[in-house]
Amino acid sequence: MNIAFLYNVRHVYPDPKDYLNQVAEGDFDDPITIKWQIKHLKKLGHKIIPIEADEKAYLKLYKLKDKIDLVFNIAEGKNGRDRELQIPAMLEMLKIPYTGCSPLTQGIILDKARAKEIFILNNIPTLPFQVFHSEYDELKKELKFPLFVKPVSEGSSMGITNNSVVNNLTELKKRVKKLISNFKEAVIVEPFLTGREFSIALVGNPPKILPIIEPNHNLLPKKYLPFDSLEVKWIFEEEGANADYLVCPAIVDKKLRDKLHKICLDVWEALEIDDWCRIDIRCDEKNNPYVLEVNSPPGMIPPEVSMTSYFPLAARTAGIDYEGLLKKIIESAVKRYKK
Repeated sequence: MNIAFLYNVRHVYPDPKDYLNQVAEGDFDDPITIKWQIKHLKKLGHKIIPIEADEKAYLKLYKLKDKIDLVFNIAEGKNGRDRELQIPAMLEMLKIPYTGCSPLTQGIILDKARAKEIFILNNIPTLPFQVFHSEYDELKKELKFPLFVKPVSEGSSMGITNNSVVNNLTELKKRVKKLISNFKEAVIVEPFLTGREFSIALVGNPPKILPIIEPNHNLLPKKYLPFDSLEVKWIFEEEGANADYLVCPAIVDKKLRDKLHKICLDVWEALEIDDWCRIDIRCDEKNNPYVLEVNSPPGMIPPEVSMTSYFPLAARTAGIDYEGLLKKIIESAVKRYKK
């Protein structure tokens, strides 16, 4: 097939202390990642047409629309709170088939508050929350400290650092003000859980659940709080000093595994997800799981660049190499369009 590969390229590596860098390109992929992704796609035998998802992407897609059989979309979009739906919306307009979720689903997934509202309507366990538009908003009485504060529409742990956990009103207001000022968007506040955390990848239609990933927070240095902060995901994990930090498959009993699998399938159905995604879930101290957020498109860094990228890691554990994973995503999309 002629496959257009839609991506956003990062020019500066994310820095936990540099919010402007996180806002501009935090969700994007490094040039070396894009290079290897294209290599792997070509090895599947397809003709690959790389297109950066910038302001000129629509013009290129319009020009090539009759030559493109499928778009493999990992683009995050540029500018605005609904940026992840930009490329799917363009492709819908041009009637070009593509991998991944529809524009509506992408928009909902990016907005964590809207996604949680749908979870609640569908009896999917998620934490109580509040959206703050200003540090002067009054905290709901049912929300008790410690609380977790993060941007409402960011991915890749952008805006999530050691300072995301707040223990009193003063810290809450300071954090809310900082995030709103830098990310120019609302923030979401919810209880901070200290139980086990899981990341679960799904691929296909109907979806196949890949082996569960669990970060072993006990291996983190004392300077890091036990959650997937920017410092942990972009510095600690990539240092490779603790190869045992990401446990895959996670050691869970059948009761908990069945519960996690059901939650993931319920999320997939409620949000009408297509082809692939990754779902982050965290438990309370009693091992009750709650959905934190959905990642679509999830990170897909090739093993030549990183061995800690969650989706490929789960696939490798299932005996699926990187090219095999790309093939499954492509086949899933093709199957949908042939219906």
